[in-house]
Amino acid sequence: MTLKATTLDEAKAVIKQSLVSYTDQLWEVNQKIFNNPELAYEEVGAHDAIVAMLNTVEGLRVVPHAYGLATAFEAEYGSGGRVLVFNAEYDALPGIGHACGHNLIATVGLSSFLAVVDALRASGAPGRVRLLGTPAEETSGGKVKLIAAGAYKDVGACLMMHPTTQAVYGPESVYGDAFDRTLAITGFSIKFKGKPAHAALAPWDGINALDAAVAGYTAISVLRQQIRPDERIHGIITDGGQRPNIIPESTRLEYGVRAPSLAGALALQKRAIACFKGAAESTGCEMEAEELGWYADLRTSIPICNAFVEAMGDLGREVQCNTGRTTPASTDQGNVSYECPSWHGIFGIPSEDGAYPHTANFATGAGLRKSFDRALENSEGQATVGYRFLVDDELAADVKAKFDEQKKKD
Repeated sequence: MTLKATTLDEAKAVIKQSLVSYTDQLWEVNQKIFNNPELAYEEVGAHDAIVAMLNTVEGLRVVPHAYGLATAFEAEYGSGGRVLVFNAEYDALPGIGHACGHNLIATVGLSSFLAVVDALRASGAPGRVRLLGTPAEETSGGKVKLIAAGAYKDVGACLMMHPTTQAVYGPESVYGDAFDRTLAITGFSIKFKGKPAHAALAPWDGINALDAAVAGYTAISVLRQQIRPDERIHGIITDGGQRPNIIPESTRLEYGVRAPSLAGALALQKRAIACFKGAAESTGCEMEAEELGWYADLRTSIPICNAFVEAMGDLGREVQCNTGRTTPASTDQGNVSYECPSWHGIFGIPSEDGAYPHTANFATGAGLRKSFDRALENSEGQATVGYRFLVDDELAADVKAKFDEQKKKD
C-alpha cells in the first residue's frame, strides 16, 4: 500500500483499498478451508494456508504453531500504543463440515487484520494489531488454552465476527447485529460401574449400570421442568453396554449445562450431578463425575458495539444492536471476554430454507461467494472500529471503563 493516512477518513479509504487488493487471496484461503474441513486440533491445512498468506505480507511477525498448540498461530504488526486482537476460527464439525461458518470467521479475522495493518502502515500511528489463530472452538476450546498460555494478557480489545442465517434479520439490507450475548456452558461426564451377569440365566447376580444411566437420564428430564427458561441441559449416553444378554457392567454419559452466567451454569451443574448420584444410590452402582471444562457467558463491549453500528452506517449498511437478545449457544470467546474487552458481532448469510448453523444447509451457504462477499463487507466495519480503538483515546478509555464495570460483577 502506498497511501498516506493522516485522518480517520483517509484511514478508512486505506482499509477499503486493502480489502479490495487482498480479495483474490482471501477467497482462495476461504475456499481451501471450506473444501477441506478439519476437526478440532487437526486444522493443519487451515493453519498452513493462513500462515502462508501472512508470510507474503511485508513487515509482519508471524509465529506458526504458537503457544504450544500445533494448529494455533500468531501474527503481529506495529509498535507502542495499545494492542488490538482479531481472532480467527477454522475448525469444522464432524459429518457436516463448516456448518458453523468458521471458514467465514477466519476470512473476517484475516481480512480485518490485514486492513488494519495497512492503515497503521499508512498513518504511522502507534499501536499493535495481532491476529490469533484459535483452534477447536467446537470442542474443548482453543481460546481457553491460549488464555492459559498468556495470549491475551496484554490485550486492550479483542474482536471477531460470526455468521448466522440471514433469515434472522429478514431483508438483505440488514447486515446483522452488533450485539451478541451467549450462554455459559459447563460440561461433565458421568460413569457408572456395576456388576456384569448373564441377563437370562442369573440377572439377580448383576448390578445394572445401564439402569443407573437411564434413571439419571430420566431424572434430568424431570429436573428440566424446574429450571429457568433461559437455562439448558442436554446430554447423551456414550456407552450403554456391550450386548443385550449381558447385564452392563459400566456406562457413560456426557452432558452440557447452559445458563446466562458462568456462576448460574455451575450451580445448575450441581443439581444435574445430584440426579445421577440418586440414580447410583437407587441401583447400587458406583458413580464417577468428571468435569470437562466450561465456556463463560459472552460479555460484549457496548462501546465497540456502538462504534460498529456507526462504522457500518457510514458505509450505508444497516446493523441492529439488539441488547435484549441472548443467543442460546456458547463460545470460548466468552472466556476471552472475562480476560479483556471483547466483541463478537453477528452477520447474516444466505442459507437454504433459512437453515441455522450446525446444519447441512447452513454449511452449503457458508461456502457461497455471496457469503464471502458479505463477510468482507462486515470486515470493513470491523477493521474501521479496530483502527479507531488504536488511535482514538476516548473510545479506548470508554472500552476499558465499561470492561472494568463488568469485572466488578465477578
